[in-house]
Amino acid sequence: MTRTKPESHSSSSKVATAKTKPARKTAAKPKRTKTPKYTRAEIEAIFERFHAHDPEPKGELEYVNAFTLLVAVVLSAQATDAGVNRATRGLFAVADTPEKMLALGEDGVREAIKTIGLFRNKAKNVVALSQMLIEKHGGEVPRSREELEELPGVGRKTANVVLNIAFGEPTVAVDTHLFRIGNRLGIAPGKTPLAVELALEKIIPDAYRLHAHHWLILHGRYVCKARTPDCGRCIIADLCKSPEKRVPDASKSEAEGASGKA
Repeated sequence: MTRTKPESHSSSSKVATAKTKPARKTAAKPKRTKTPKYTRAEIEAIFERFHAHDPEPKGELEYVNAFTLLVAVVLSAQATDAGVNRATRGLFAVADTPEKMLALGEDGVREAIKTIGLFRNKAKNVVALSQMLIEKHGGEVPRSREELEELPGVGRKTANVVLNIAFGEPTVAVDTHLFRIGNRLGIAPGKTPLAVELALEKIIPDAYRLHAHHWLILHGRYVCKARTPDCGRCIIADLCKSPEKRVPDASKSEAEGASGKA
């Protein structure tokens, strides 16, 4: 008896359809924001505006001499100027020289500034820098950045503030506000405070160098604020090339004004 082979299915019916894997979506690369470029004339115009608006800007820390200015700036790290001023009024009334501060001692300083953040470490630095001023500088605040930076609690920004305000040196003290302004406006971009400082030194016109950092700090503190820049109050809005600029639409404002009169 002849066995018949089972009928085989055609090969086409056995071929399984290959599963196609969905193509991976490549994440879109974020667009790099180009740093705005300013001409020398535009930079000149920016500082000319600041000068016209406030010819003699002042820092907001209270002090009575170079020593108390130095102490106030050391205490202002990670604290507001207003908060520092509330604490130092009583402190400077009893200790306005390195000798008096050393006599007051760490406990006395700590008690006077206990409302300020990091007050324990700051009190330690204030007493230590007072002692160093007496031992190495005859009780006087040195007039060089290098010697200032040797003092406990004193960094480059603090040294620059003291040199500028106490001794009239055209230094640029880069705090958080000025760092933001340099990068946001694009006039002095940099990844570090030192990079912003050096960039500003290259572009600030000589006539405005002494007060430049005050103007920029105050502008950042009260107008070009961290979360939302108040472009409607900005005196350099028409010169600003920041991609974050928020200037009200003039045509829309005019239309709203016209509808209000109707």
